[in-house]
Amino acid sequence: MKNRHPAPTFSGRFAMLARHAAACAAAALLAGAPALAQDKPVMLKLSSWVPAQHALNPALAAWAESLKTASGGTLAFTLFPSEQLGKAFDHYDMARDGIADFAYINPGYQPGRFPVFATASLPFMVSNAKAGSAAIDAWYRGYAAQEMKDVHFCFAFAHDPGAFHSRKKILLPSDLKGMKVRPATSTIGQMVTSLGGTNVQSSAPEARDILERGVADAITFPWGSLTLFGIDKVVKYHMDVPLYVTPFVWAMNKDKYAALSATQKKAVDSHCSSEWAEKVGSAWADFEIAGHTKLAADAGREVYKLTPDQLAAWRGAMGPVEAQWAEGVKKSGGDPKAVMDSFKASLVKYKSAP
Repeated sequence: MKNRHPAPTFSGRFAMLARHAAACAAAALLAGAPALAQDKPVMLKLSSWVPAQHALNPALAAWAESLKTASGGTLAFTLFPSEQLGKAFDHYDMARDGIADFAYINPGYQPGRFPVFATASLPFMVSNAKAGSAAIDAWYRGYAAQEMKDVHFCFAFAHDPGAFHSRKKILLPSDLKGMKVRPATSTIGQMVTSLGGTNVQSSAPEARDILERGVADAITFPWGSLTLFGIDKVVKYHMDVPLYVTPFVWAMNKDKYAALSATQKKAVDSHCSSEWAEKVGSAWADFEIAGHTKLAADAGREVYKLTPDQLAAWRGAMGPVEAQWAEGVKKSGGDPKAVMDSFKASLVKYKSAP
């Protein structure tokens, strides 16, 4: 007998999440409605550099709809995807300068600028992006005010673990010698160079082009986004290992936040939380997990596991990367051991350690 209640699609699940969040926020507002009515309406510009059809955008829109409800309708928004307001590399400065009121930021695009946050980019640290997003966010809240003082930190999150996707099979760290690799973050770039490879810098929207033209031989990327950006058309081999996650930040312009009323600030504060980090990270993770399933079923490509010895070789090759990371934290005035210990404790607390 046919199932009369099919599982909801990704967009359907997130629509239900948005309706539930909005309903909860509306119920909480009943007592404070008169005060909210006095607030001036504010239009917020939200900037996302991924394509309009990317799973992150409906997650951010659901977050913004819930924020709108929590503010009594006074905080409205327009979401600008696909680098409409500026390039992916520029989003931190866009939030700082007010080009965007909220911006989706990959701090790993700027080597050395955010050494503490780079902890979450180290290989073999985070096992999943759902609880892992909450773990990264809860941990980084102790550092954000100092390291990202130019913006109003809202929350941090991550995509589901990614790995190498390439034109030739990569099994051992030594296979990277002489290869040209587009790394996801500066931390992964350090890993590539320490193993004898060459980094080819590009944002995600530019990645397919550099692979297609032979400027790069391989890329580190999550699975669903690989297809969305068309990168699956130019690579054949896929290492099926949770090598790394890319951590991101959702940040607000400080002047915009300061200009809000007390009730509007309260609404923003309630939406800048580890709970929302996990919601947004989970929505994106479902998309990436589905992408892995799709690619693994494609007979025209090779999705391969590593043997225990091969995996051990990769883990053993991470020493120079971690040493370089630690030096960066020291130069910024931080204590690498304290930073790492607090990060690992958060991963254990949120059950997202390997």
